[in-house]
Amino acid sequence: MRYVWQRANWPNFRLQNDMLLHPVGRTRFCQGRLLSKIHGLGMNLSQEAQAEILTEETIKTAAIEGQSLSRNSVRSSIARRLGLPIVGLPSVERHVDGLVEMILDATARYNEPLTAKRLKGWQAALFPTGFSGLRRIRTGTWRGPVPMQVVSGPVGREKVHFEAPPADRIGEEITQFLSWWEASLDNTEGLLRAGIAHFRFITIHPFEDGNGRIARALTDMALAQDERLSTRFYSLSAQIMAERDQYYKILEQCQKGDDDITAWLLWFLGCLERAVKNSETLISKVLAKADFWQRHGQTPMNDRQRKVVNRLLDAGQGGFEGGLTTRKYVSIAKTSRATAYREISDLVGKRVLMQNEGKGRNVSYDLVWA
Repeated sequence: MRYVWQRANWPNFRLQNDMLLHPVGRTRFCQGRLLSKIHGLGMNLSQEAQAEILTEETIKTAAIEGQSLSRNSVRSSIARRLGLPIVGLPSVERHVDGLVEMILDATARYNEPLTAKRLKGWQAALFPTGFSGLRRIRTGTWRGPVPMQVVSGPVGREKVHFEAPPADRIGEEITQFLSWWEASLDNTEGLLRAGIAHFRFITIHPFEDGNGRIARALTDMALAQDERLSTRFYSLSAQIMAERDQYYKILEQCQKGDDDITAWLLWFLGCLERAVKNSETLISKVLAKADFWQRHGQTPMNDRQRKVVNRLLDAGQGGFEGGLTTRKYVSIAKTSRATAYREISDLVGKRVLMQNEGKGRNVSYDLVWA
């Protein structure tokens, strides 16, 4: 037997609970500390924090699959769905909107039943044109009879990392998965349940494409059920992206192993703990933005100026590489060089911007952060 799904005990996994006890406790502690901080933000600011996390989650869950999304298009979709200001944001691309819709559906509607129809709807939303890149794929239905393999390497010398169960088993596998999903809600430790759900779904691999993104949405849904919160304040996908090589390595190791998935759950809990800790950086950015607009809420600015200022705020303090130059202002605001120079000078005069060190062609600006 080569894969875990071929074993007689599948999908009844064995866990070494003594090894998992302390990692669960550490992750719980980090969760509690973060959520305590969030409760002090207030409703409006809390929505801004949610938008930041959702933006990271959407961009990184796509990036794990090698798909690059426009940050502004993602922010536009999220802002529209959360009722946040959309001044200066572009129109939304259909495939971006579909991914955002799936992530929000999984978390905002975490307490609604998970069904095969809902899973198929998520997958169809990811591929609104019926294409994955240049390849036409099945959407809104299970994959076909062609073996589903995870491979790497050049054509003719591919390495097969994993092969999923055959197509004629998918209906039964998903039915069993959905029954387990419902039954496990009240009798399995919530963080372990999220990790098991991720591993089990990605191993079934029921769709022709989009399985990884859906597995991560299911994981977020399981965590939302555990926390009883419809908003996410940490991005597991962003952390998985940062540790992508190890993610694929531990998946392959356990998918080719026996029914003991303790190693996967130990990695999953560690990744989740690091995701919660790293979210504090994003929350700090939200707090900095809130402080800025509290000071400049009444400062007169036109739409172009607000667009540029928000771009600097999104980058964070010191995060806008090379500082803001007249040329960059022209590019962001879509205006003339003369107008850009005049509007930058206006913002400097209003103590919104400050000039960095440098002269001539090296002149650049940053926000007055405090």
